[in-house]
Amino acid sequence: MKNNVMLKNEGDKVVVKLLGVLDEEVTFAAYSLNGAPNIVFDFSDVKGINSCGIREWIRWIGPHSKVAMVYKNCPKIIVDQINMVDGFLPSNGFVESFYVPYYSNETDEEKHILFSYGQEFSENGIHYPTQVLDSKNNPMDIDVIESKYFRFLQKGLNKKVS
Repeated sequence: MKNNVMLKNEGDKVVVKLLGVLDEEVTFAAYSLNGAPNIVFDFSDVKGINSCGIREWIRWIGPHSKVAMVYKNCPKIIVDQINMVDGFLPSNGFVESFYVPYYSNETDEEKHILFSYGQEFSENGIHYPTQVLDSKNNPMDIDVIESKYFRFLQKGLNKKVS
């Protein structure tokens, strides 16, 4: 069993740090979420996920439909799953922050910009950063199809749970 999950109690919430690749070798069921009134999932160190990891993820979080869940620091691979896989972000889940890839044609650089609730997005829409620049001060472009990437926001999948 790989140690891709770290749990930490912080007051009235459990913070779950996810690491590496979430695949058939990760045994989510070994980590109990029972009794946690709030769960924060930090995806900042997730490098990949496959279909087995997705299936086990949904099985793990599924029974916790009455618990407020917050997803933060979601990389593109996690945003893609939220958009494509029903139940990956449960109805009691809320995306607090996620990364948006930017690309520079001039320097061939990529940057991943963190979009946070209340700053770059809210119920009122997306509030893009004024400008993202590469290392030579050239403007960078968003490197996703916005209508698909931001779909979870546009479809109302991201409802803040109080």
